[in-house]
Amino acid sequence: MLTNWRSSPLLALAALVVITAVWGYTFTIVQAAVELMPVMDFMAWRFAAAALVMLVIRPQCLRGMTRQELLRGAGLGVVLGLGYITQTYGLLYASAAVSGFITGMFVVLTPVMAWIILRHKTDAKTWLLVALATVGVALLSLNGWSVGPGELLTLACAVLFAIHIVGLGEWSPCYDPYTFAFLQIATVAVISLIAALPGGFTPPPTTEVWITVGITAVFATALAFIVQTWAQSLVSPTRAAIVMTMEPVFAGFFAVVIGGDHLTLRTLLGGACIVAAMLIINLRSAPATPRDT
Repeated sequence: MLTNWRSSPLLALAALVVITAVWGYTFTIVQAAVELMPVMDFMAWRFAAAALVMLVIRPQCLRGMTRQELLRGAGLGVVLGLGYITQTYGLLYASAAVSGFITGMFVVLTPVMAWIILRHKTDAKTWLLVALATVGVALLSLNGWSVGPGELLTLACAVLFAIHIVGLGEWSPCYDPYTFAFLQIATVAVISLIAALPGGFTPPPTTEVWITVGITAVFATALAFIVQTWAQSLVSPTRAAIVMTMEPVFAGFFAVVIGGDHLTLRTLLGGACIVAAMLIINLRSAPATPRDT
């Protein structure tokens, strides 16, 4: 019955749901970890471990790599690294639930970045959805007439993730997905390590933080990239993106259940606006394809 599991679109969607839940869960545990150790030290441990895991799983992944592939992979890695850095620093000042919802705006911001960078046309309905998501961010983050540093950093993270997706969409079809993913993760590890060294690179201070490093490195980074690459070879980008819009929902859920966050009516309304915008923009982002059935 499971002999054809590698080619099962249903199993691929289920795997994406699991990975999305893992991403949502990590908002809470990462927030706890960076309260006990420097952000860049945590980032360096996480991504160095993830890169090592990927290299051990497939040591031949760098064979035949071209100079252009290296430069493009490293370039996207820099953007990805800046995204994770701003997101992780943002968790020092914003709750895990709010961070999850604002980070999820990358789905809505992606067509905006495609319009700015690649001059891809963006219709009026998309701009309306961007406005809806912006209202959601305002409900989540505005404190009177001011916005906190955590919300601003997380919004910058969403922009950077959107830029990363645009670049990945343009370049990833040209290269082996595993190698391209490894180059980006390794680049993030190098950037984080360089940034951490001036302050003295330190190991995780507690067993709990070591566990968080392990979970985020193996499951939320290395395994997540591998699973996402495999899953998106079986299901359409539209379906995959719709599943991944559940990340901020999982982030809010785990923040309340595990982290003890309180979801106010304003937070729920703000999150609902962002999730609605993300779902709508993905449902109408592309016509049905054979893999959409």
